[in-house]
Amino acid sequence: MAQEGRGPDFIEALARGLDVLRSFSAERPAASLSEVAQATGLARPTARRILLTLSELGYVRASGGSYSLTPRVLDLGTAYVGSLGLWDLARPHLEDLVARTHESSSMAQLDGSDIVYVARVAVPKLIALRVEIGTRFPALRTSQGKVLLAGLPPAEARAALAVPSRSAVPAPPVPPDGELSALLAGVRDQGWASADEELAPGVRSVAVPVHDLSGAVLATMNVTVHASETSMETLLGHHLPLLRAAATALEEDWSRRGGLPVERTR
Repeated sequence: MAQEGRGPDFIEALARGLDVLRSFSAERPAASLSEVAQATGLARPTARRILLTLSELGYVRASGGSYSLTPRVLDLGTAYVGSLGLWDLARPHLEDLVARTHESSSMAQLDGSDIVYVARVAVPKLIALRVEIGTRFPALRTSQGKVLLAGLPPAEARAALAVPSRSAVPAPPVPPDGELSALLAGVRDQGWASADEELAPGVRSVAVPVHDLSGAVLATMNVTVHASETSMETLLGHHLPLLRAAATALEEDWSRRGGLPVERTR
C-alpha cells in the first residue's frame, strides 16, 4: 500500500517510488503493471509513470509486458552498509569466528518487526533456509531479533512488533505484554539469546549484541548451526564464549576508530 505521509515536507512521489521498488520480492521477482498497481494501491497511470521513471534510471527493466528489478538496486543497500564503516571492521572478526567454530556467522539490524542481515560469513553446509545480505526474518523467531528487541525501551519494542512483517517466513503471534517483557528482560540480563528450531526445523542459533559508543545496541552477531550436528550444550558452552569475544573485539575496534552512534532502522 502507498505510504501515508505526515508533515509538510513529506514527498509523496518519492514514497510512491519506494513502494513500487518494495512491491518486488523473491516470491514476485517480476510483475505486470496491473500487479504492481494492485500491490502498491496506486492507480495504474501512476504506477506506470513510476515504473518508466525507474526503468530510465536503471533500477527496473521491462520485458514482455512485465517488470523486474535490476542489480542497480543493490547500490541502495550497499551505500548504507558502506556508509557505516562498521561492516569493514566486522568482517575479520566474523571470519575468525567462523574459523574457530566452523559454523556460519552473521550480523543483523532491526527493521520494524523483522531483522535484516547486513553482514555474513558462511560455511558450505546445507541449511533449511537461504540467508544472504538483505534477507529478512521475523524478529521473534530469531536469536538476533530477540537481542535487538531487548535493546529497545519496552514501548519501542512493542511498537516495532506492531509493524507488519515483510519476511517470507510467517511471523509468530506477539506475546502478551507480561510475557514479552519477561522474555526481553531475560535476554537483557543474560546478554544473549538463542533460538532452537524456532525459525525453521534444524536451525539453531545464538546471538549477542554489538554496542555503539553510547552503549546502545546497534547490531547483533550470531552463530548458526544445524540441530542434527550441534547440540545446544555445544552451541552455548563452546560457541557462545567465542561469539562474545568476537563481539567485544569488534566493539573495541569501533571505539578506537571513533565510531559514532548508529541510528536504528525503523
